[in-house]
Amino acid sequence: MAARWLWLLALWAGPAAAPPPPDAEVTFVLPAGRRECFYQGAPGNASLEAEYQVIGGAGLDVDFSLESPSGLLLVSEYRRSDGAHTVEPTEAGDYKLCFDNSFSTISEKLVFFELIFDSAQEEEEEEEEEEEEEGDGWVEAAEPEDTLDVKIEDIKESIETMRSRLERSIQMQTLLRAFEARDRNLQESNLGRVNFWSAVNLGVLVVVAFLQVYLLKSLFEDKRTVRT
Repeated sequence: MAARWLWLLALWAGPAAAPPPPDAEVTFVLPAGRRECFYQGAPGNASLEAEYQVIGGAGLDVDFSLESPSGLLLVSEYRRSDGAHTVEPTEAGDYKLCFDNSFSTISEKLVFFELIFDSAQEEEEEEEEEEEEEGDGWVEAAEPEDTLDVKIEDIKESIETMRSRLERSIQMQTLLRAFEARDRNLQESNLGRVNFWSAVNLGVLVVVAFLQVYLLKSLFEDKRTVRT
């Protein structure tokens, strides 16, 4: 079994102090009869979303499993072409993602997967509510300079929200490209099969037509001999 390490997190003081690791997109070739595993470090009390697509190879299917840092099997799927799974909240440690193609003895598979991390949602919502309440109170009793500071903070918050939404849009576009690549590979494979069997059928039709002409000619041929 081959193993690959994606990222290792540095030591942190506590689960809440550790920022989520960067999102990742990986495309790799899974040989026939092989099993590949990836390890992703994760902080505690976060959200991990794992999505995968088989975009090339006969059957477009693999076995997939996801294990927690404590060794608990969270997901186990067999002969699937795609999947999306969310772990929330996460444990602090290394998550293990494995893709298995051992059931195939000939065809290799082209696999794409993406890991998306988000921080704890409840804490963010509480902080946003507190900021809104404090912001409303400040605006009512603030001087012009304080009001300007509040507006700058609002602009920064809007820019940060826009940035996060753009990142999510990029992730969705990446998944759509994976779908498109899988469909294109499937269409090209089907096109090759259609062309092959069309050529075979055309050859059979030509042979059958030749045999029919030959048999009809032999039936109407004059077999009488001329005697002198």
